[in-house]
Amino acid sequence: MATQAGSEEVLMETEAKPKEAEPLCEDAEGGDAETTTRTDAADATSQDSSISNGDDADDGRETVDLKIIWNKNKYDLKIPVDNTGAQLKERIHSLTGLPPAMQKVMYKGLLPEDKTLREIKITNGAKIMVVGSTINDVLAVNTPKDVIQQEVKAEENKKEPLCRQKQHRKVLDKGKPDDIMASVKGTKERLPTVPLSGMFNKSGGKVRLTFKLEQDQLWIGTKERTEKVPMGSIKNVVTEPIEGHEDYYMMAFQLGPTEASQYWVYWVPAQFVDAIKDTVLGKWQYF
Repeated sequence: MATQAGSEEVLMETEAKPKEAEPLCEDAEGGDAETTTRTDAADATSQDSSISNGDDADDGRETVDLKIIWNKNKYDLKIPVDNTGAQLKERIHSLTGLPPAMQKVMYKGLLPEDKTLREIKITNGAKIMVVGSTINDVLAVNTPKDVIQQEVKAEENKKEPLCRQKQHRKVLDKGKPDDIMASVKGTKERLPTVPLSGMFNKSGGKVRLTFKLEQDQLWIGTKERTEKVPMGSIKNVVTEPIEGHEDYYMMAFQLGPTEASQYWVYWVPAQFVDAIKDTVLGKWQYF
């Protein structure tokens, strides 16, 4: 019996030993899991390091490295060689903020949107020139005529009314010409089919204005001669109602870059003022 009992104890101890090894297996599994996690993390790190420009991975497709040059700035861009010019514009938009519709992309001429970079034969390291302005830049830029008009208007606000200035008073004090065209206050009319006549110029002489729309010219006629002025060369038109006679205006055509080139005309009928300004400055034409 003692032998049998001793044998059972040995068997029990033998069966118990594998159970003591189980924690070791769990540790090993934990180690394998930790090793796997580290390997995955290393793979993810390796994958992240291969992504550039904040773009999605190119899925193993053949790519080309480009130098994008816009507004004195340079950008590195990796893009699949089978992408089209239109897709390149989208990538340029993500880099620069310049909308595709406002881009002019140059590579050996204007880059076509419907062809792939492979078809255009763009190679690694190619420099792509981009010309264009953002919407904010466009809104901030005025045309030269607009700038001149704004400057003149600001300057006028600082000065006394033009009709009170000495250089204009000497003409206005002569009074309204007898043969001046009738005015209609508070209305706007198209340019008349006949010359505007009976007005004074700065020297007090009679002057007439003829608008040759088919030739895009303004003819300024006096007793001595007729000046044929291309409308495109007139930088600005300054107008102001004549104090005490608000149905008539004094008007200046700026023929050069400074105010010294202004040609003054007095007693312009009010109903034609807007038509004259719009026609000369090119907003629309009256035919």
